This record gives sequence, C-alpha cells and structure tokens, in this order.
Amino acid sequence: MAQVDDVERVTELLGRSPRAEFTVIIRTPEGDPVVIRNAAFLADGTPLPTRYWLVDLTLTRSVSQLEAAGGVRAAQAAVDPEELAAAHRRYAADRDATIASDHTGPRPFGGVGGTRTGVKCLHAHYAYLLAGGDDPVGVWVKTQLSEADGTEQ
Repeated sequence: MAQVDDVERVTELLGRSPRAEFTVIIRTPEGDPVVIRNAAFLADGTPLPTRYWLVDLTLTRSVSQLEAAGGVRAAQAAVDPEELAAAHRRYAADRDATIASDHTGPRPFGGVGGTRTGVKCLHAHYAYLLAGGDDPVGVWVKTQLSEADGTEQ
C-alpha cells in the first residue's frame, strides 16, 4: 500500500488521483516515483489489467513522442511475435498471482497493457521492463530512447 506522500506525488504526476492501490517500485535517485505497481482491481472491484505504470514525467513524455512517431507499429514489427506473446503471458501471470484463488468476480485479462496480442502501449511495456520484466518491446523502447538522446536508459 502506498504511503500518503507517494499518493500525493503520484496524483501530481498523473494529473489525477490514482484509482487503485499501488506501490512505488522504481524511484529516481532523489526518491521521486518512476514506476508504480497497481493492484489487480480498482477500489470499486473493477478489474485493472495494467500492473505496471510509468509515472515519471520525463520518461512519459519521451515514450509519448516515440508513440506519436509510429512507435507502436514499429515496435510490433521489430520484435519476435513469440517473444512478445511470452511477455504477455509472464505479465498476466505476475498480475494474476496476486488474485485470491477463491475470487469469483470479474478478473483482469490480457497481458501488457491489457492486450492479449500485439503491442498496445509502449509506456506499459517500458514500465514492465524497468520493473524487472522480460519484455522485448520494453527493450526496443529502451534502445530507441537511448538512441534519441545518446544516453543509456
């Protein structure tokens, strides 16, 4: 569960209140949130498929620019479809492991960003990679960002 100061800061970064419980799992050296890990359900019980969320403003802007330049299509074309499918399965398994075995209501579905196939959101893939996930699209995003600014991400 997030600390009060994390909730306040993530609210600032998102521009809205978080709708689910979360934990900050990646921080800048100064302690600012970079990636949060969401609960599998919103406070009202609605399933939340997106487990990892990129909240750092600079990285979010950079990934948004990459998406705007056709990055979703380019990433999907660049990665091996089987590796991508395996990443979706790992992501879903990670999220689903947090759901009680006796849960009977609606459940989150899909893999990275809630999709079952292909690439939907570069932000979600990159957040998953930063959180330690094995994600070929996240690696592709990292490479593109590094090439764009000449630094290691």
